Amino acid sequence: MRKRKKSSCLSKIFNFFITGILVVLTAFCIEVYYNTAEGATTLKFAQISDDHLSADTINKAYRLTADSKSLLDDAIDVINHTPNLDFVFFTGDLVDVPYEKNLLMFLEHANELKYPYYVVPGNHDICVGGYLSKKVFVDTLKNNNKYYKFDKTYYSFTPKIGFKVIALDPIIDDRITANGELPQEQLDFLDKEIKEAGNSIILIFMHVPLKQPFSSDTHRLLNADAMYRVLHKYNNPIAIFTGHYHTTRVMYQDNIIHVSTPALISYPNAFRFITIHNYRNKAVFEIQYTPTRLLDLQKKSKLLVFHASTYYGSEKDRTNTITIEKRK
Repeated sequence: MRKRKKSSCLSKIFNFFITGILVVLTAFCIEVYYNTAEGATTLKFAQISDDHLSADTINKAYRLTADSKSLLDDAIDVINHTPNLDFVFFTGDLVDVPYEKNLLMFLEHANELKYPYYVVPGNHDICVGGYLSKKVFVDTLKNNNKYYKFDKTYYSFTPKIGFKVIALDPIIDDRITANGELPQEQLDFLDKEIKEAGNSIILIFMHVPLKQPFSSDTHRLLNADAMYRVLHKYNNPIAIFTGHYHTTRVMYQDNIIHVSTPALISYPNAFRFITIHNYRNKAVFEIQYTPTRLLDLQKKSKLLVFHASTYYGSEKDRTNTITIEKRK
């Protein structure tokens, strides 16, 4: 009888020990899983900026407006042959001159994309005091892009669980200027959307950068401080994708990444692919620079700009991988 009790006691100790090991191993495996690519939710998209689509037959200064259709079609073809994209985003200056016929021409080309695509306006897309107002801009998009179901030029959507896309419109439409400004209603919208997003990764798309890739008093966001005050309330990983400066730049500090994407219409005639891995305790952003394949146009375009290196950027401005640790 005493031997049976002793054996039973040893069996319980052994089972407890094995159970403990299994718990530790399970926890370890979960930790490894959620910190490898297999354990992450991945979002991948393309960003095109400043394609300045035009019916011109002669190029305008440093902009290859006469070749704008070829450059846009080449980018679209590259994107269509890239597998597993979730969407494509155009960050403004869709057209060179703000006529409705030009916007319709842009949409005709963009509708060749096999992926959903979204847009925000640039300063070249809205006619101050003219026919192509923001209302006409939105109505034209809704009538010709089945994915654009929004009633305003700023909006949000959730492409996948763990990601929130916020599109903003800082384009000033009551005077002619290349500066931008976010109205209070959009700052409130931004605040509300991030608050409701919980722990999601925040992806902001707009034409005018929050952080200038280089100094320009004529192209800056006039109330950048107000936007920073909203963003600094939150610890979410935040990436802001913009154009406007026609340059290639990647900057980041703390939990905010600023991605300036170069122009399609001028040197270096490129766009970007972005892949984001959402892990339990971090977000990994893979930022890829992709030039168009029309090398003769790229060479021509380079000859038309001063300080080509400013627009081409450094190696880290073109292709970069950035990890942001998630903070509570």
